[in-house]
Amino acid sequence: MKRAKILGITVAVTVAAAIGAGALYGRDLLDGMRFEKAMYQIGAADKADAGPWPQPHETCFVCHGPRGQSLNAWYPALTGQPKAYIAGQLHAFANDQRANPYMGPLAKDLTDAQIDALADYFARQAPARNEDVAADAALAKRGLELVQARSCQACHGAQLTGKDQVPRLAGQGEDYLAKQLAAFKSGARKDPTGAMNGLAATLTSEDIPAVARYLAGMSPSQDNAGTQ
Repeated sequence: MKRAKILGITVAVTVAAAIGAGALYGRDLLDGMRFEKAMYQIGAADKADAGPWPQPHETCFVCHGPRGQSLNAWYPALTGQPKAYIAGQLHAFANDQRANPYMGPLAKDLTDAQIDALADYFARQAPARNEDVAADAALAKRGLELVQARSCQACHGAQLTGKDQVPRLAGQGEDYLAKQLAAFKSGARKDPTGAMNGLAATLTSEDIPAVARYLAGMSPSQDNAGTQ
């Protein structure tokens, strides 16, 4: 009887203490449980996204735009580019085969696995035009004629959305396209196959803006984007 009485008193004291602690610290305990739940959800999201923020592709948005869709005529869009092309260019930047003061150091810090992951991510994104190009029927007509005369579709695809190691041209920024054509023409940028250097050498200073305007005005076809 005495033992039962003592046990009853102990239980009563414990319950009272628990009630008192709940009254004093209940909000803190509840907030703690909510915090733990939130951290678990963040961890689950990180796992689903392949790791904590920022992911490598998220750091590219400063120049190349959200998900790699540039809205700047000076920076190329990565969306819908063939995976093999993106990976090849990152390796070229890393090996100084393609000189660029910004991309070179960035690419050198990437592992082969990261390059593959970045190329795969951007290749899967739906492409769009970088900019709304001002209408100029005469310039666009000349650009179309130059593109057709040089059979650009043979390498860049029927819709000029790229394939294999060849990039998407349709919908890229006008300034970027003109700069790259001028670089190929002068030899400042080297095409390993020599094809682009030879083709660009045939373009005059008046031809390059026409080709750039025509390509920039094209809407990239999502059906053909990212073709491997």
